[in-house]
Amino acid sequence: AGRILALSMLREMGPVLTALMIGGRVGAGITAEIGSMKVTEQIDAMRSLGINPIQKLVLPRLLALFVMLPLLTVLADFVGILGGLFISTMELDIPADFYLTSIVQFIKFQDLFSGLGKTFFFAFFIAIIACHNGLQVSGGADGVGRATTQTVVTSSITILVSDFFLTKLFLQL
Repeated sequence: AGRILALSMLREMGPVLTALMIGGRVGAGITAEIGSMKVTEQIDAMRSLGINPIQKLVLPRLLALFVMLPLLTVLADFVGILGGLFISTMELDIPADFYLTSIVQFIKFQDLFSGLGKTFFFAFFIAIIACHNGLQVSGGADGVGRATTQTVVTSSITILVSDFFLTKLFLQL
C-alpha cells in the first residue's frame, strides 16, 4: 500500500501538483509585478540608467524558483506520504511498520531523483514564461491582467506537457 503511494508521490503527484500551484500563484505574481513595472515605464528607466533588467529582475526570480520548487516538492512528498500513512492506519487497519517498511524496500533513489529532477525544468519554465509575459505587457492595468492570466494558463499547460516527456526520459535512464 505504501509503496504505490510513495512512488506516485515522489515521481508524479508531488512535483506536478507543486509546480502547478507555484506556477499559478508565483508565476502570476511575477508577471503582475514585472508587468506593472513595464506599464509604469520603470523598466525603461532601468535601461536608461544602464541597468540590465534581465539581470536585476529575471535572474533572481529564476534562482528563487530553482531553490524553492524542489524544497516545496520535498515537503509535498513528505506530507503526501504521511497522509497516506494516516489513512492506511486509521481507515484501512494497515500497520504503520508494514506501510513504512514497504516504502523503504520498494522506493529507489532513482524515484526521488526523477521527481526532483523535474522540478528544475518546471522552475525554469515557470520563471521564463512569467518574466517573458511580464516584460511584454502593454495597455495598462488591462494588459497586466491579460498577461497574468496568460502566464497561469501557459505555465500550467507547459508543466503538464513537459511532465509527459520528462517522465519518458527519466524512465529510460
